[in-house]
This record gives sequence, structure tokens and C-alpha cells, in this order.
Amino acid sequence: MMLTTDTFLATMLYAGLGIAIFIISFVLVDRLTPGELWREIIERQNNAVAILAGAVAIGISTIIAAAVHG
Repeated sequence: MMLTTDTFLATMLYAGLGIAIFIISFVLVDRLTPGELWREIIERQNNAVAILAGAVAIGISTIIAAAVHG
């Protein structure tokens, strides 16, 4: 299968759209959680919050990938 310009542009569009949705979703989750997520992770070295943030990121990514893939 040959990579055409249309296929490449569609791939870039879907990738950009997925990244944008991921960022918006993660910021929304950050705002909805009590406290300051990044302060807990960086300054206080809270591993539980870091694991939660990672799990949220993986979950959002999986949902976006499934939606984009079809």
C-alpha cells in the first residue's frame, strides 16, 4: 500500500485532533480534581497522585485511539 498525500494529511489531521482532545480532557480532569495536581506530584512527590494522573492519561488515550480508529 502506497502512502499518498491524502492519507498522510488525514493521518496528521487525526493525530492533531487526538492530541488536542487529549490535552483538553486532561486539563478538564486536572481542574475537576480537588487540590493542585501538579503541585502534589512535583513539590510533594505524591506517588499516588502521579499514578492517578498516569491512569487518567492512559484511559483518555485509549478512548481517543478507539474513537479515531473506528
